[in-house]
Parts: sequence; C-alpha cells; structure tokens
Amino acid sequence: MTGLQDKLTPAQVEEFGRELDEIRQRIVADLGQVDVDYIHNVIKTQRALEVAGRGLLFAGFFPPAWVAGVAALSVAKILDNMEIGHNVMHGQYDWTRDPALSSQKFEWDNVAPAENWRHSHNYMHHTYTNILDKDRDIGYGVLRLDPAQKWHPYYLGNPVYAVALAFMFQWGVMLHDLEFDRVLKGERSWSDNKEVGLKMLKKAGRQVGKDYVLFPLLTGPLAPLTFLGNATANLTRNLWAFSIIFCGHFPADVESFTEEETENESRGQWYLRQILGSANITGGKLFHIMTGNLSHQIEHHLFPDIPARRYPEIAAEVRAICEKYGLPYNTGPLHKQMFSVAKKIVKLAMPWNGERRSPATVESDKTLRAA
Repeated sequence: MTGLQDKLTPAQVEEFGRELDEIRQRIVADLGQVDVDYIHNVIKTQRALEVAGRGLLFAGFFPPAWVAGVAALSVAKILDNMEIGHNVMHGQYDWTRDPALSSQKFEWDNVAPAENWRHSHNYMHHTYTNILDKDRDIGYGVLRLDPAQKWHPYYLGNPVYAVALAFMFQWGVMLHDLEFDRVLKGERSWSDNKEVGLKMLKKAGRQVGKDYVLFPLLTGPLAPLTFLGNATANLTRNLWAFSIIFCGHFPADVESFTEEETENESRGQWYLRQILGSANITGGKLFHIMTGNLSHQIEHHLFPDIPARRYPEIAAEVRAICEKYGLPYNTGPLHKQMFSVAKKIVKLAMPWNGERRSPATVESDKTLRAA
C-alpha cells in the first residue's frame, strides 16, 4: 500500500484505527429505542406523503393540486430511496430484529432489485471503495472519473453521459449489475447475466406498471396528467440521488487506489482509504435527512451499518481525528461539491487533464521516463 503508507506511519495507522473503532463501539452500545422511533417516524412520514401525493393527483386538473401532489410524491420517493431504503438495506437496523427493517427482506420503490443492489453496493462498493477495476461505482461503467482510467475517444461524451445518467439514475443503478463494459471486453458472457436480468425485468415491470399504468388509469380522464406527475416525481428523485451520490464520491481531491496499494490492508488502513475516498456535503438538519445522511459520506463509509441518523453527532469527532493525523476531511456546500464534480467530468473527457494522479501512477510515469 505504497500510496496509503505515505500518509501515516504503521504505528499511526494502528492508533488511528483504534480511535475510530472506539467511536463505532460507543455508538453501537448506545443504540436503542430512540433510533427505532426515528426510522418508524420517517417511514410514517414517507407513507403519508405518498398517500397525499397520489391523492392530490386525483385533483390534477387544478394546477396547484397537481404541483402539490408531485412535490409530495417526489419527497416520498426521495425519503424511500435515501433515508429509508438505502440505510435499511445496509443492515443499519438489523439489530432491532424487526422484519420490516430487515436488510434482507426490504424492497424499495426503485427499479433496481434490492437483492442485486445489496451485492453491487453493500459488498462490492463498500468493500473495495475507490479501488480501480474493483469498485464498479467509479464511473458506473459509463463515465471516466479517474485519470488512471485509460482514455478512449468514447469518453469525449463524458458530460453527455453524465447528464443522461442523472436523468435516468434509477435505471443506471439497475443496469449497473449487468456489467456491460465487462461483457464488451469479453470478461463476462451474456449468459452470466440471465439470473440478474430476470430479476431486473420482474422488478422494473412492477415499478413501470405501478407508476405509469395502474395509478394513471385509476385517475380516469386525468391519466395523462397523473402519468406526467409520476414521471416528474421519479425524475426529481433521480436528479437528487445522482447529485448527492456523486458529490459524496467524485469531487476534486477524492482519491482512488490500485489493488496493489490495498493488498492485505489492516482495519486502520481500510478506514484511511474510506476517508481519502469520500467527501461530505454541508447543510442543515432537513437537508441531511433528505440525503439519507449521505451528506456525511465520510462517516457512512467508515461505519456503513450504523444508523445514518448518528452520523451528524460523530462528524465533528471524525473531523478532529483527521486533523490530528494531518488527513484531509473533504467537505463543502452542495453547489461547491457539484461544481467540482462537473469540472472533473469535463476535464476527464479529454486525453489530457489537470487532475491530481494517484501516487502509484506518478511513480509509474517516473520509472518510464527514467527508462
């Protein structure tokens, strides 16, 4: 782990990991009814908003009712996706033994099947965070988001692909599991996708049928308006989720790593990689709830199975530990992080760029020049 070892000495890494383990142990020991009440209240709020939103669309002929209905439904979908679905499926509430909060049984209002997502996100992304060729969330198989990714003329369309992915984000997350890029490289066959693909078709069919057939038909002559309202709510959720997730993973100075750098890493080194490979977004309490507290992406990557509502209370402590060891704590308002992401996407569309490269890449270039 050449690049990571440059950050801290082995003794510092061990102490750094111990301090973060202490935070985790303290929070886990403190989990209780207040956490259960919180998630149940969020679920009740989400359901009430969905019922209100769909009910208001029955009066969609009245423009204010249509706008209010779409707004309520949009917030309901965001809460279901971010603060409820994402966090429950991470196992943050498995300790409650409540079947409704079971990570293995929960299904969200999204075209991506929960079972597929748990593998690609919980396992692949959170185990191999920002490891090139292992963490497939780097670019989602569509974008060039790191200078170490070999440039190809295809990437000239980077900004266009990013906008398309933002608009269709739930579909991008779903198709992510088909690993089209690996199929095109001959590393995976189409037959390997049969089981995954069938799950996608089944789940997507239910979602499309619910939002674009059943509920529009229930409103009779208002079906076109209801169809448009549901599409707008899904679009709003897609744009919001894309913005929060990309701002937590791909602003400037977020680092990526090679498999060699992360081989046989200790718990402290794993913690270090999570901090260097993540970024936070500043905001108020409501903003953090609407992001599923993924605005605290650093804390989420450190402790993905701790209830996300706990991240704000430990953020200052994590930041202080970073400052103690001279480590960056990448944070900033949404507009700043979003501009940074957009700038990176545009730069990396070109074969040249001004992005900081990983230590391994720099050393490789030095060796080539010396030869």
